Amino acid sequence: MIEEIAVVVKTENHQVWVESRQSGACAGCKQKASCSTSAIGSVIGKKAVAVDSQIALRAGDEVIVAVDEGLVLKASVLLYLAPLMAMFASTGAVHWLLAGTGPHADLWTAGGALLGLSLSMWLINRLQKLFLMTHCTRPIVLKKL
Repeated sequence: MIEEIAVVVKTENHQVWVESRQSGACAGCKQKASCSTSAIGSVIGKKAVAVDSQIALRAGDEVIVAVDEGLVLKASVLLYLAPLMAMFASTGAVHWLLAGTGPHADLWTAGGALLGLSLSMWLINRLQKLFLMTHCTRPIVLKKL
């Protein structure tokens, strides 16, 4: 489990909204220019995330939230490998269908690659909104600090 300390922002019906705390090391580190954590934190900023909780909590409580590492690995495969494979597959299909005919075959092949990439990104976005974020990858509250 990947754990993070967070602060409860609001609660409603066994669902808790939390914001992550930036650790003290990140706030005072002199290596901010080359640190990926600092770069990601500055882009994302503070954002409330819904988590499931069986513990009675109030706004302002500090908690430890966790996400399963296996889910993080599967999400990275879905977000990085699936679009790449779709792009290669669509490129190969268009190239095979055209078989090098015509003066603009390379342009059509590149268009097929962009179409495959765009369709895969759209499908991943739909899956994320409909199923993945609501059912599979919900973080949980481990304990109250």
